[in-house]
Amino acid sequence: MFGYVTINRSELADEEYTRYRSYYCGLCRALQQRHGLSGQLVLSYDMVFLQMLLTSLYEYECQSGTSRCVPHPTSKHPWLYNAFSEYCADMSVALSYYNLMDNWEDEHSAGSLVLAKKLRKKYETVSAKYPRQCMAIHYCLNQLNRCEQENCQDMDVVSGHFGQLMAELLDVHRDVWSADLQEMGMALGKFIYLMDAYEDLKKDQKKGRYNPLASLATQPDYEQQVHDILVMLMAQCASAFERLPILQDASILRNIIYSGVWTRYTELRQLQQKGRGKADS
Repeated sequence: MFGYVTINRSELADEEYTRYRSYYCGLCRALQQRHGLSGQLVLSYDMVFLQMLLTSLYEYECQSGTSRCVPHPTSKHPWLYNAFSEYCADMSVALSYYNLMDNWEDEHSAGSLVLAKKLRKKYETVSAKYPRQCMAIHYCLNQLNRCEQENCQDMDVVSGHFGQLMAELLDVHRDVWSADLQEMGMALGKFIYLMDAYEDLKKDQKKGRYNPLASLATQPDYEQQVHDILVMLMAQCASAFERLPILQDASILRNIIYSGVWTRYTELRQLQQKGRGKADS
């Protein structure tokens, strides 16, 4: 479900891209140090965004350096690391643990069960440190499972559960910025969930699996409706973001919010159009 909240590389300056990659490598470093190699397997662009957002908002200083890693052993890469790197690493593990268990229960994926077992003790440690966030993850994903079992086609209700999950993760300190972070997280979480449903629709239909867009997909203006909903959600996310007093890395964060989140959607639409062109010919 993750991987949609990323950059649009073509619209970033080289120095901005280098800084973004440094955050990425910093989160990878935090995952390895706190949770080992199995932790590194759950690295996602979405959590890199969260790391940058919180670092910029609270103006945390970063440790910096260069190092080699298992994926890139031949050359050193710059990294940026602070307390939010550790927080996002821990949240990555918590989210991935529940996602893997869900894959096991839904699809009986042996690979998911194996990795979930490796993450179990790590998740328990994270849960003890962040009970509010982990309780929110557990509750919201359970609600999503209930919606799936009931074949709920109310997109706002279903996506709202994942939105609430993301709202809790963004609102790390429960302080003066909570309202804007919660609003931002809610809209972003809904966007992520619906983008995932949009990408998986045909595959879910073929396999007879639940998808919250199934009913809407029967309507002739399906594509336009989905586009409008996604645009509305990211407009809400952007509005909340702009109310936050963020200066550091603001241009990179805006690249993600206004452009990067649409890269996968654009790819999917282009693939659909190519498919129609081949069918017509």
